[in-house]
Amino acid sequence: MKKILVSSIVSLALAGALSAADLRLAGSSTVYPFSSFVAEEYATVKNIKTPIVESLGTGGGFKVFCEGATDISNASRPIKSSEFDTCKKNGVTDIVGVMIGYDGIVLAQNKTNTPLNISKEELFLALAKEIPQDGKLVPNPYTNWNQINKNLPNRKISIYGPPASSGTRDTVEELVMVDVSKKLKIYGDKGYKTIRQDGNYIPSGENDNLIVSKLTVDKDAFGLFGYSFLVSNADKITAADIDGIKANEENIAAGKYELARSLYIYINAKKNPKEAFEFAELYMSNDLAKNGGELQKIGLVPLDDKTLKDFQKHIKNKKILTDELVKAGKVF
Repeated sequence: MKKILVSSIVSLALAGALSAADLRLAGSSTVYPFSSFVAEEYATVKNIKTPIVESLGTGGGFKVFCEGATDISNASRPIKSSEFDTCKKNGVTDIVGVMIGYDGIVLAQNKTNTPLNISKEELFLALAKEIPQDGKLVPNPYTNWNQINKNLPNRKISIYGPPASSGTRDTVEELVMVDVSKKLKIYGDKGYKTIRQDGNYIPSGENDNLIVSKLTVDKDAFGLFGYSFLVSNADKITAADIDGIKANEENIAAGKYELARSLYIYINAKKNPKEAFEFAELYMSNDLAKNGGELQKIGLVPLDDKTLKDFQKHIKNKKILTDELVKAGKVF
């Protein structure tokens, strides 16, 4: 039976709330396992049915959130100004954003393969729809990794990754595609984020466990997904080093791992405020969110103690998002 986290939940338990409004969460597949864990704890504490948590991708989650259909949106990137504007137009005007921890996007492979170190530029050249050759951009001709760099394995470029609706896809586009292409004049100042569509990159829906299962069968393939899925499947898969830096908790928390990012939940402060904020308080409780807490055990890279305390206060203060905060990519 799941251990009830007594020190964090006394106030919630006293609330009773058998008749509490049903909570619904949707969004990021990366945040999904963490929110699902919290949902089960919340249901145990409140003695109610478990809140519904759906994996729709960050973009899909914001879409239904801005329609007023969910109470909390799970996100692997900050909300965009365009999404925030849509929320306001639909009457979802009071939103509170909370950073729950950190994650790193990993390039994973079957554990039976030789360990791999790959640069961001090499990953870009494997993913890009067009690459530079002889002073112009041409359709990506690379079909095997060793065509990019002779020191890479002679394996077909086959990468299972997130679809366009995914926050993970957005992060790959920004941290790999745009970051690398901005250093290459041929792509221009704004950078280039178009991922190839010739079958070497395979969009695999909002189910990262499905990608993991693909890697257990297809030993030549790679997968792009969040660090927590690497942690929970360490007996099956391993991650490539990126520019010589390992994908581990220490490097992600310190920002040394170049594909590190922050994870969020966004709360509709008007829909079911009592239940939604109680849920958020449990989410960010010391027992769950602190270093050594339950969420770390399933792959969430925790905030440092000071930042965690800041967000615990932020939840109590319920500071509403503004246009300025959204444009800056911040939540408070």
